[in-house]
Amino acid sequence: MTVRLPWSGDLGMHAAVLERLRADPLHPGNPLVDAPTPSPYYSPWTVLLALTGSATGWGTFTVLRLGALAGLVLLGTGVHAFVRTFTRSRTAVLLAVLCLLLLYGVRLFAWSGVLGLTSISLTLAYPSTFAFGMAFHLWALLRRGPAAARGTAAFLGLGLLLAVILLTHQFTGAVAVLGAAAVLLGARPWPGRAVWVRVAAACALAAAVLACWPYYAFFSLLGTGGLDDIHRPLYGHLATKFCLTGLGAAALVLRARRDRRDPLVIFFLLGLAVFAASGLSGHQAWGRILPAVLVPAQLALALEAATGGRRTRVVLVPLTAVALLAGAWTQAGVLTYVLRPQALPPVLRHIHTAPLWPRFTWAAREVPARQTVMTDNYYALRMLPAYGPYTVAPAYPDVFLPDAARRRAATRRYFAQDASRAERLGILKEYRVRWVLQKNGGPGLDRGDPALRRTVRGPAGFLLAEVAL
Repeated sequence: MTVRLPWSGDLGMHAAVLERLRADPLHPGNPLVDAPTPSPYYSPWTVLLALTGSATGWGTFTVLRLGALAGLVLLGTGVHAFVRTFTRSRTAVLLAVLCLLLLYGVRLFAWSGVLGLTSISLTLAYPSTFAFGMAFHLWALLRRGPAAARGTAAFLGLGLLLAVILLTHQFTGAVAVLGAAAVLLGARPWPGRAVWVRVAAACALAAAVLACWPYYAFFSLLGTGGLDDIHRPLYGHLATKFCLTGLGAAALVLRARRDRRDPLVIFFLLGLAVFAASGLSGHQAWGRILPAVLVPAQLALALEAATGGRRTRVVLVPLTAVALLAGAWTQAGVLTYVLRPQALPPVLRHIHTAPLWPRFTWAAREVPARQTVMTDNYYALRMLPAYGPYTVAPAYPDVFLPDAARRRAATRRYFAQDASRAERLGILKEYRVRWVLQKNGGPGLDRGDPALRRTVRGPAGFLLAEVAL
């Protein structure tokens, strides 16, 4: 997956972020539109990747592959480190990886920040993968911290690590915070006063780093809205999307009976409380806390199946095997991302999977970087900025772009059937549009219009026209 980088989601956004940082590391501006606004996508991780690309001369997608590999290594080593704080069993580590990848449901589900096989296959190069890997390492270090009586400097390092996670992917950062709280509340023996003082110092350092980050105002994100609509699907079809995780919930019950302060139990309850409150209150954006519900259940099942009592293992091992096989079958379509159709067994060739997107490299070859394209095509809006151009309307909600709604309205008006030529020319001039991408014969300026210098035909009936204004 790190080699292929299958494209079905936000890969274009993250590539655009690197393009802007490479063009101007200090003042990159908005990643999608030609506007001097900050962006929460400019994080320590993306800045490091952009600087790596500038220093080596590697292309943006080569750098993203490097980022995907680094995220994969961090995630694998992080899961190993965290599980080993509960048990020395290698079987538990292996089962934990399988449960994190496969133990979801019988309905396909993929979302950034979720560790399912389909999801992680599409998001390996995303900041959320890097952030989740760092979160596992944070929890592992924190579990070892109080027991090892680490000093203030070590806890300050954990605070800095937490700040990096929060800046890199805010929703995964929230999961990391809940996990860290669960580790501390479930520590045995109960941490002494000195440990809590060091924890407070670490939190203060994390808050200071967040407040001082120059690329965007982190704490201004707490009061923003506009993200609930796109996260509403997180609350749909919960039973079919996560029915297999119910086996992990049963494992949590077993652990809670032995220890009411079990960290995984506390982690699960904290995540479930936030997820439920988010759905009931109408603030569905906080449904992104979902991994805080899934991960502790998945890890609990792995631990109980590998290291539980004999009776427990007699029941859980076969049930876990069946659940993992069901999860593997549900997500087997990921093989189509890396194998030719002829190389797949016939039974897998038509299995449901998240479809990959069409490519717009043909248009990107014509449009120079930092020039603006007018288009209302769903895929073009999300893919063209990956190669350097801007679009008039942002493809994603942007809390820091004050005229986002106006830009979307202008795009709709330009492609409206009843829009006049004068209206269209006015919109092109207002947003300094140099190119128009539209369907051949669709609404917009005619191919022979004197405002268009030349046109390029693309696949699927697309036309790319250069504006002569």
